[in-house]
Amino acid sequence: MGTQPHLQRGFRLEDDTPPLDAPLAARMRPRSLDEFIGQEAAVGSGSMLRGAVGRGNLPSIILWGPPGCGKTTLARILATHVTAEFVAISAVSSGVADLRKVVAEAGQRRRLGQRTVLFIDEIHRFNKAQQDVILPYVEDGTVTLIGATTENPSFEVVAPLLSRVRVIRLGGLADADLVRVVNAALVDAPRGLGSLQLEIEDKALAVLIEGANGDARAALTALEIAADTAYAAGLAAISPLHIKEALQDRRPYYDKQSDFHYDTISAFIKSVRGSDPDAALYWLARMIEAGEDPLFIVRRMVLLAAEDVGLADPQALSVAVACQQAVHFIGMPEGFLPMAECCLYLALAPKSNSAYAAYLRAREDANRTSNLPVPMHLRNAVTGLMRQFGYGEGYRYAHDEPGHVAAGARYLPEALGETQYYEPGSLGFEATAAERLRRLRAAGDATSPTTDTTPRHED
Repeated sequence: MGTQPHLQRGFRLEDDTPPLDAPLAARMRPRSLDEFIGQEAAVGSGSMLRGAVGRGNLPSIILWGPPGCGKTTLARILATHVTAEFVAISAVSSGVADLRKVVAEAGQRRRLGQRTVLFIDEIHRFNKAQQDVILPYVEDGTVTLIGATTENPSFEVVAPLLSRVRVIRLGGLADADLVRVVNAALVDAPRGLGSLQLEIEDKALAVLIEGANGDARAALTALEIAADTAYAAGLAAISPLHIKEALQDRRPYYDKQSDFHYDTISAFIKSVRGSDPDAALYWLARMIEAGEDPLFIVRRMVLLAAEDVGLADPQALSVAVACQQAVHFIGMPEGFLPMAECCLYLALAPKSNSAYAAYLRAREDANRTSNLPVPMHLRNAVTGLMRQFGYGEGYRYAHDEPGHVAAGARYLPEALGETQYYEPGSLGFEATAAERLRRLRAAGDATSPTTDTTPRHED
């Protein structure tokens, strides 16, 4: 059983002014859509949400976006605009018993003509059974669900529930929006820092906006710390040093299980595949500095060396494997050195996916024709009885033939004929390999297979 959910009955934003000792981000929380800064696509003029609440309607929705983009605040505002009871629970601390209690109380309110908005923070933390509990009550309108998540709902929300809600994508706040948030907090005396009569230097504001990385809560938290430092020192303005100390080398949001993780590695791989060394290094640095597992990165580089560089530069695979061994051996933080070297080598190498494509074609035939027997001349005759049955008969030992090639010999099952899976590229080493393959195939076409009666070399 989970802990008691955080219930806010009869919630009205104008009656819910945070105390003066509350964090600045809580005190400056917007109280209406007009005060809500940013997210124009989601709640701006002409948006679905603004139009719906303007008509007194609110569909069940999931707000999907990074930390500090306003998910919780927007949920509260929407509930207020449709005059609904706002009940907030956290998926981290609540369980099935809490959900059943909430929907039971919502049912009682509904009979009295009162709507209930159920806000579930971090809804991605609920398992399938917990999400299934909510489903029928969302479907019949007992509650209007607003879920908040930093994770991709496609993967974290069960399909039946996802089909009954609208997903609203929220992004990190733009720089201009963060500037508005900061300036509003500096001049607002009742709720913000206006009573301190502080200004912020232009360079300090730039450092704050860059460090906040689209997160309004982070910006206001750092601003409050910096303002307190400047005011205590009797200064009239917040300096860049105050902001840097307040940010404390804040790292960007990066969850190794989230979309950020998969999106960033995808950007890295595509940059290397696209032969852009600068972009590849940038995405590599983003992952390393955010604390990504270095062995995860080098595993992907090993795979990329085989899949995307391939036979255009066979040495690339050796470089990638050596990088993996070096990182495993020396660890971090120095491990970034072999990783950067490998990243640049792979980005600058000629590219070929011929081995990957050839295997896929061969795999398709292998699965389709798995019942075909191995040709008799390719079977190893290890006993006299096997030789009596023709095992190995007709096999030609390549090293005994000119150029160490048994020209015209056939190695595929007869039913596959002259099928060719490998289509070589024209770059790097593979250009040389392609010419050799052309000569081998030409020699094979010009030579009919013959039966060799000389002693055979097994295997």
